[in-house]
Amino acid sequence: MSIKHWPASERPREKLLERGPGALSDAELLAIFLRVGVPGSSAIDLARQVLAEFGSLTALLGADQPRFCATRGLGQAKFVQLQAVLEMARRHMAERLQREDVLTDPQATRDYLQQRIGRRPHEVFAVIFLDTRNRVIQVEELFRGTLDGASVYPREVVRAALTHNAAAVILAHNHPSGVAEPSRADRDITRRLSDALALVDIRVLDHLVVGDGQTTSFAERGWL
Repeated sequence: MSIKHWPASERPREKLLERGPGALSDAELLAIFLRVGVPGSSAIDLARQVLAEFGSLTALLGADQPRFCATRGLGQAKFVQLQAVLEMARRHMAERLQREDVLTDPQATRDYLQQRIGRRPHEVFAVIFLDTRNRVIQVEELFRGTLDGASVYPREVVRAALTHNAAAVILAHNHPSGVAEPSRADRDITRRLSDALALVDIRVLDHLVVGDGQTTSFAERGWL
């Protein structure tokens, strides 16, 4: 039976309007994005099949073009549409960060970093440069690596911070494995960066390790 014949309270679009997007499952949200199914499968059925194939919504959203387009019911048009939606979400979150003191809304910082680097298949080291009021000046991805990690050079971080006239920074990198637990190497490079930036009176407010839907804060663990 097609979705249009379901009770109104069970249809994804009507359910979203009545109860909000948080009330929908991953499959229901994806069904709204897909809009239509394929022969023999409704949009909800197709959404469930796609999620089962990719393993999770996060894996689907992070899929590259060949992998995404090879999936039944998706294709290039849907890939382009999805990338546009994701980029709008990233820009929306970046604007939120730039409007206010990032320390007053740490969750906004975590959400932004999840969107920006959380789904990368390789390790990315990013720095959020802040002014004297802890407002975002710029966000830069300074180093990229393989699944084994990225080489991070304190001199380059200091140079970038001085270029932006930053008063403080928040460091961030992702773990492609999805596990947000910091390694010994993560703690060592944080100490080296903190020492180097302190020489030019720039504070390191936090170092966030971004995993699959989770983020670990060095500041919250008392490591800064």
